[in-house]
Amino acid sequence: MANLIVDHMKSIGVRFLHQYNIASLQRLDNQRLVASFMNDQRAEVKEEFDTVLLAAGRTASTRSLNLSKVGVDLTENGKVVGGHGGERERSSVENIYAIGDVLQGGIELTPVAIKAGKRLAQRLVNNTGEQMDYDYVPTTVFTPLEYGCVGLSEESAMTKYGADKIEVYHAFYKPLEWAAVGKKADQCYIKMVCLRPQDDRVLGLHFLGPNAGEVTQGFATAVKLGALYSNIEETLGIHPTCAEEIVKMSITKRSGLDPNVTGC
Repeated sequence: MANLIVDHMKSIGVRFLHQYNIASLQRLDNQRLVASFMNDQRAEVKEEFDTVLLAAGRTASTRSLNLSKVGVDLTENGKVVGGHGGERERSSVENIYAIGDVLQGGIELTPVAIKAGKRLAQRLVNNTGEQMDYDYVPTTVFTPLEYGCVGLSEESAMTKYGADKIEVYHAFYKPLEWAAVGKKADQCYIKMVCLRPQDDRVLGLHFLGPNAGEVTQGFATAVKLGALYSNIEETLGIHPTCAEEIVKMSITKRSGLDPNVTGC
């Protein structure tokens, strides 16, 4: 999926410099920036840019809390180690919990933190016992060609259940709004990962194309509720939409047939 996104971005003029490490930045008199890189051959390369954006990741700001003083286990980067007492958010101290990005091994998404916080409050106040479900979390990467997913990847499913137990339905399709204006759609792709011994229960859905977030949000409920491939296939599509391509999928990777959609 990532390679398809890269291919699409290259096709619209984005240049990727793989395995380049930035060494320094220098501001020029004209306010442009000169970036110095070490390339994959360990040679220094310099280029001039209008803007430089650094995606530096996240570090938990827990040091000033002195959590270790009360016995809370932390990782080297300051995240709270959870999973104690059968609760994902519970720390090594019985009455201290962590939610959101500060939780080691958590999913760094705002809706996850909100939902986990609500579930925790309900357990503590109303004794509901409801736990946050971290297995079927829908999300979207808003790259120029959007990528939405929910559930397991093909690789994770094969590792967990074995390659012979996994069926993958897939399709390359052309969004009507792109085809109408002659826009290339070579990277628009859908993949549904299913568990064969359980009547092709859907383990994961992956969608590359316009409005991937909207499409994935709609199918996430079905996947979470244990939908089978047959349930998806029996659903009527709304024409002409990109989402209907999901319910039309019939080609498996195992078959070796051409997955390109050729018509209605």
